Amino acid sequence: MDTQNQVECSTLASPDELPGDAEEDTQLLSKMAEEAKLFLRSLDWCKTIHDGWLGWGVGGVVAVFLFKVATSGNVDHLLWVITGDLPATYLIADEAPTPLAALAIYVKLIQAWINAVHQGASTDNCILVTLAPTSENADELQIRIDFIRQQFLDD
Repeated sequence: MDTQNQVECSTLASPDELPGDAEEDTQLLSKMAEEAKLFLRSLDWCKTIHDGWLGWGVGGVVAVFLFKVATSGNVDHLLWVITGDLPATYLIADEAPTPLAALAIYVKLIQAWINAVHQGASTDNCILVTLAPTSENADELQIRIDFIRQQFLDD
């Protein structure tokens, strides 16, 4: 894999070798990989997806994928994509050396969006969230983010 030195690649799995704990988990991770690709393809600047790997995931809950893409404009070519039972987004791989570091950044950025919504502030400078900035959506996201934080990020 032709990645930058900052990204830890030893734990990444190709989409053909998704390491689910059970057949159902593997199928859910495979579906999430397709959702991540669809999300990337929906972005105007993403021309082609060259390659992709699963970094970490729990089927149906949350997964972190690394993609190598061809882009137009000034967008990095190596991106983490977080998807699952929450809004999909991407992060520049340079910002996080591991999948769980990318997930931690995602949680922090979603928390900032939630806080802005609850404060009645603009979400224009927040991470792109494909939900309307309503208190109800913020509350539902808070539950999911708290779960991810407690189950997967807090030691």
